[in-house]
Amino acid sequence: MNSTQKLADWLAPTRPTDTPIAWLADHVWTLGHLRHDVAQLLPYLQQHRGTRWALCFDNSYLFIVAMLATLHAGKTPVLPGHRNLALFTEQPPLFDGILSDDTLEWTGPVHRVTSAMTAVATGHFPTIPPDASIELYTSGSTGAPKRVVKTLAQLDDEAALLAGHFAERLTDCRVVGSVSHQHLYGLTFRIVLPMALGLTLHAGVIGFAEQLAALSHRHRYAFITSPAFLKRLDYQLTPPPIAVTVSAGGELNEQLAAQAAAGLRVWPDEIYGSTETGIVAKRCQHNDAAWQPFPGVVLRKENAATRIFSPLIADNNGLCLDDNLQFLESGDFHLLGRHDRIVKIEENRVSLCEIERRLLALAGVREAAAVPVYRGGRQSIGALLVLEEGHRTSGNKKQILAWRKALRAWLTPVAVPRYWRVVDEIPVNGMNKRVDAQLQELFDEAR
Repeated sequence: MNSTQKLADWLAPTRPTDTPIAWLADHVWTLGHLRHDVAQLLPYLQQHRGTRWALCFDNSYLFIVAMLATLHAGKTPVLPGHRNLALFTEQPPLFDGILSDDTLEWTGPVHRVTSAMTAVATGHFPTIPPDASIELYTSGSTGAPKRVVKTLAQLDDEAALLAGHFAERLTDCRVVGSVSHQHLYGLTFRIVLPMALGLTLHAGVIGFAEQLAALSHRHRYAFITSPAFLKRLDYQLTPPPIAVTVSAGGELNEQLAAQAAAGLRVWPDEIYGSTETGIVAKRCQHNDAAWQPFPGVVLRKENAATRIFSPLIADNNGLCLDDNLQFLESGDFHLLGRHDRIVKIEENRVSLCEIERRLLALAGVREAAAVPVYRGGRQSIGALLVLEEGHRTSGNKKQILAWRKALRAWLTPVAVPRYWRVVDEIPVNGMNKRVDAQLQELFDEAR
C-alpha cells in the first residue's frame, strides 16, 4: 500500500469502475461516477476562454470533480481559501470564474457543479500538462491574499512522503476530517493522500462531536483535525473506530494530547508545516515531545533563523521559517514561537511570544494570547486568557492586579499587559491560526 497513484492518473482506465471514491450520508460515489461527472464539466471549461478558476465547494467529492476537470482542460484551479462574496468582488484579478456546488451571486462567470450519479463508461481524458499547478491563497495575519503555487509534482511527492509514514496504519481506513479542503492541510490529507492511496473519503466536514460519533462503527477511520476541534470535542461520546488521528495548525499541549488519546483511543499524530513549505516534521507525544523532520527535509540554522531545504520546495535556496526552533543533538527540535511576533512599545522591542510564555506560567491559565492594542494614539499589550475549570470565576480587578504583579518579575513594565480579557476560548480561523485583527476586536471596550 506504500505505492501512491499520481494525481494525473486518478481517472486512469486501469482502475475498476466500481472503486469507491467518496461518501456522504447514504450517497456513495465511485470512480465511474467521477469519470462521468468530470467528462460532463470538461466541455464547459474547454470552451470558456477563462484560464483560472476559483474552486468554492463544501462537498469534497464535487471539489475533486472540479479540480480534475479544470486540470484536464489545461486550466488552473485556484483555492481562494474562503467563500466570501464581498472579498470575491475585490479579488477578480486572482481568477477568471468560479466553480461551486452552490449558487453564488457573483458578477463574473459562475458555474454550478453537480453529480449525475451516473456511472457511464467514458473515453480518455486530455492529458494534464506536465507543468500543471494549483494556486492557493493564504491571508496570514494581515488579511492580504498571499499567492502560493503548488505543482502537481509537489502534491504527488508530499503524498508519497506521507504514505511512507502512514500507509500501513491507513490500510482499509475511511478518511474524515474537521478541516476544509480549501487550505493545503485539508487538501493534502483529506483529498490528495486518500486518492493517492485508494482510500474512500468523506465528502463533508465534521463540524461537531455528534457527527463524529454518528459515523458507522463498521469501518475504521483516519480523522484529520486540528487543536481547535480537539479542544471542544465531547469525549463523553463514543467515537467510531479511529485508527489514526492527525492534527495540524498548531501544537497540542501535553494535556490536550493525552485527553485526545484517551477520548479517541489513539494518540494523535501531529504535523508541522505551512502552505509555503508543505509538511516539515511530525511527532506523537506518546513517544516523544520533539519534532522529527520528514525524510529529505534539512533544517539549517542561520544566526537566529532557520532555513529549510525540502523535496517539496522548488527553490534550491530553500525557505526561511517564521518559527524559532531549538535543535537537539539528534536533529529533532522543539518549537519556541514565531520570530516575527516582535512589537515596539515606547521604543522598546517586546516579544509577544515571551509575554504569552509568562502568561501561561500563571496559576490557573490554560491558554493565552498577547496582542498589541491601540488606544488614544498609544500602543499597549492586551492579554486574552482561557482559564482552567477551577479558576473560571477569576478575572476581576483584584485578580488582574495580582497577575500584573507576578508578571513584573519577568517582564519590563511596557511588556506587562494593560488590557485583559478572560474568554471561554481564543478565536482562530479555519486553519486554527490566530489572526491579530480578530483578537484585537475583543478589546474594543478595553478596561
